[in-house]
This record gives sequence, structure tokens and C-alpha cells, in this order.
Amino acid sequence: MAPAALRLPDPRVAQFPLPFASNGPQIFVHEGARQALERRFTAAFSRPIQLAITDNRRRMVTYAEAGGTLRLRLHMMFLGAPDEVLDALVSYVREDAREASQRLGEFIQANRHRIRASRTVQGPLRTRGRVHDLVEILAGVNDRYFGSSVTDVLITWGRRSRPRQGRRSAIKLGSYSAAERLIRIHPALDQDWVPRYFVSYVVFHELLHHLFPGELRRGRVILHSAEFLRREAEFRHYTRALEWERKHLARLLGAK
Repeated sequence: MAPAALRLPDPRVAQFPLPFASNGPQIFVHEGARQALERRFTAAFSRPIQLAITDNRRRMVTYAEAGGTLRLRLHMMFLGAPDEVLDALVSYVREDAREASQRLGEFIQANRHRIRASRTVQGPLRTRGRVHDLVEILAGVNDRYFGSSVTDVLITWGRRSRPRQGRRSAIKLGSYSAAERLIRIHPALDQDWVPRYFVSYVVFHELLHHLFPGELRRGRVILHSAEFLRREAEFRHYTRALEWERKHLARLLGAK
């Protein structure tokens, strides 16, 4: 993920006060990176270029001529993109080449997790549990495994529900809503006997769903691709977490 453009964290999950944050989405753009990309287009087109970096949800690339100047608007994902993607971007703007369009489509698809949420989370986020603080856990996982580059994912404890007839038959420990960019963690994990490393593993797993959305193959959505599983195994306590879950699943099924 390019460090040249970052979305300001939601104040509800920020680790520090953000007195300058507004209610709407905000991004910080490295001006040097923006100017470097602008110069790349200026050299390719030999005429004035005005480049703006956006946080649009739908239109990733737009351009128009105005008074001899090419006005170009690009989504923030393109700052720091590989040279072959930037070459395709130049070709697309110059001649709308089919091959360039396909390459850009692939890049946008691979980076769709960088597009901001399409639906606003309603209601307050419940992040501080009786035992575990989800904001602290999310920040720790983000820092250790993603270099604190994931800035637009929210987290909350899910709704507490009582198991029917004393015990559930199944339990979903975590979920991720791509539309809201929201991770929900089952409140059964907010217990003294549930180790922090296991809650961290569940949060890590759901963050991977943010970075590696499901793939459509032969009419079926594959939620856990080979790359997803490879990255999941990089979790420091991966084997330990799976073993803990196996040993304590029955107790989790009966938790209130």
C-alpha cells in the first residue's frame, strides 16, 4: 500500500486525538509524490498538466482538456503504483488503449480495499470490553503486520446473544463488512480466560479479508484464497491460536 497518500483514521478508532478531523473523509497526500507523477504526465504529453489526487468511491481516473491544459484526477491508490501501471495510465489517457484499460482494471481490482467505505456505520462503536480493548488490539496488529498502513478499518464488539438451550451449535468469532469497512468481534471473546493473542489472531484474520476480498471462480466466491492462507500463516501465534480454539471451542459455544 502506497505511503504517499493515506486516509485519516476515523476518530472513533484513532490512537491519538484528532482535533483537526472533520466529519467527512480526509486524505493526506505527499506533495512530492504528487508532483513527481504530474511531471511524468507533463513529459509524456508535452503540455501543461494539472493533477489532483482524489478519494472517490466510483471514478478512479477522470481527465478533461481545458484551455490547453490536461486536468487529470486520479484516485490516491495510484500514488506509488508500479511503473508498469503508471505507463498503462499514460497510455489510457493518451489513447484509451484496450490493453492499458485492462491493466488498470486489474490494478484497481487488486486495490479495491483502498476505496473508502460505501456505507456509513450507524450508531456508536463498542471497542472497550470488560477485558479486551479492541482499538489497542487492532492498532497492535496493524503496526506489527501491516506497518500501520490500514487506516480506514473500524472495529466493534458484536451484539451479545444468549445461546439457545444452553449451548450454540456454531459460533462466528469475527466478521468483516466491506461496505462499512467494519470488523465485528463476538463478545464471547471478551472473557478473562480468552488470551489476548487469540483475539489478536481473529482481528488479524478479519483484516486479511479487508486486504484480500473474495475471488469469484466458476460462479463461486472463494473467501480464503491461497494468498490469503499464506498470509494468515504469518501470524506470530498462528499454530498456537488454532490449537487454543480447538481446545476451547466447546466453552466458547456455551459462553453468554
